[in-house]
Amino acid sequence: MDSKFSIYNTLTRSKEQFVPLKAPFVGLYVCGPTVYGDPHLGHARPSITFDLLFRYLRSLGYKVRYVRNITDVGHLESDADEGEDKISKKARLEQLEPMEVAQYYTDRYHDAMRALNVLSPSIEPHASGHIIEQIEMTREILKNGFAYESNGSVYFDVEAYNQKHHYGKLSGRVLDDMLSNTRALDGQGDKRNPFDFALWKKASPEHIMRWPSPWSEGFPGWHMECSAMSTRYLGETFDIHGGGMDLMFPHHECEIAQSTAACGHDAARYWMHNNMVTINGQKMGKSLGNFITLEQLTTGNHPLLQQAYTPMTIRFFILQAHYRSTLDFSNEALQAAEKGYERLMKAMKTLSKLKPSPSSSIDISDIEPRCQAAMDDDLNSPIVISVLFDAVRLINQIYDGQQTISATDLDELRRVMHLYVFDILGLRDDLAGDNNRLLGQLIDTVLDIRMQAKSAKDWVTSDRIRDSLTSLGVKVKDRKDGTDWELE
Repeated sequence: MDSKFSIYNTLTRSKEQFVPLKAPFVGLYVCGPTVYGDPHLGHARPSITFDLLFRYLRSLGYKVRYVRNITDVGHLESDADEGEDKISKKARLEQLEPMEVAQYYTDRYHDAMRALNVLSPSIEPHASGHIIEQIEMTREILKNGFAYESNGSVYFDVEAYNQKHHYGKLSGRVLDDMLSNTRALDGQGDKRNPFDFALWKKASPEHIMRWPSPWSEGFPGWHMECSAMSTRYLGETFDIHGGGMDLMFPHHECEIAQSTAACGHDAARYWMHNNMVTINGQKMGKSLGNFITLEQLTTGNHPLLQQAYTPMTIRFFILQAHYRSTLDFSNEALQAAEKGYERLMKAMKTLSKLKPSPSSSIDISDIEPRCQAAMDDDLNSPIVISVLFDAVRLINQIYDGQQTISATDLDELRRVMHLYVFDILGLRDDLAGDNNRLLGQLIDTVLDIRMQAKSAKDWVTSDRIRDSLTSLGVKVKDRKDGTDWELE
């Protein structure tokens, strides 16, 4: 843990060296999905971003408690606390119990995360399982004078809070500007101000999900769950809070206000936000209807897709961009990622076949320091990948006999490549599936027959086999000690 790992802290708008509150322990909270539909490419980005963070922190020796929630109640169609609960609406349309909807899409989300090789969090709390904690935090905020009851609902009093604290410090919003640019909205008569937000909502007669509370039968506001659950599992102060940039306002801004109003101080010390996945420059999202689900990506079943892409191609595509930069979807970008991923996996196979020489003609000593420096610089995965491809070039040169490597250096190169390719970047060799394995065995069998033909000086048969394989996209390379091949 002598790493100089730095994080871009959205709260201070600067890179800061990461110093955990109670080393070697790290508390990490990340906003998870609202489970009312299939996960899409936009969901994959935060999942992979914070999986990368989780993996890297663990590689540095930290003991990480990673909490990622499931939102199964309270997320209304509008951020202005209006409309139906998204899960209740889905349940009504499909004539199911809300928890049937939540369970089905939670399972689908988990399946997608396993396919992307995203590690499970330490704890995955559900909003519906922590109603008591949310009621208690609402009580505390009321007691401290930062909320008010109105017709059975409880709202956070943003103006009262802003007199003692700073509402808007995460997103950069100024309350006076919000006041001058906000008008009263129809249906929000229970609120003193349109920008106040619900801590507890009284359920309408047709609302399915409801719980008893001191104020009414109802349900918690969307923002409340994360404040209550992060406090429950990580304490009143913890290290890192993460999520997508689209959650910065109002969700994360409201979380900061709630936690400060209840506890008297900020909860998270570092705030991290991944940027968006876009299609033609527009954010990908369910509400906009322009999303591509992960299942559609892996089957190719979408009008915008020219082909299917493996989960590891998707993961590699996301890691090729820095998490704070916009990532625009295109088939060309995914196809380039596919080629890059396949080249890296082929090099890892080649690395396992290398034989040591008495001495090294290459210097591999800078590969790990360069990778670590990139990771320490706010998880700069694109730089890590570029360094790994420098190593790929060396691996291929050794295999082709242009360079040599000693046994000690070979062991070190294998260790570093395995650490960064598999353990930290979280890639997995999808090319080693059953079908690919069978294909490889068939090609090896055909090449054995060709070798027998060559040994018998049957050049016509040998050339015919080589030319036939070439026409099928199998590039054959004859070497002194045998034959190698690769798919073009």
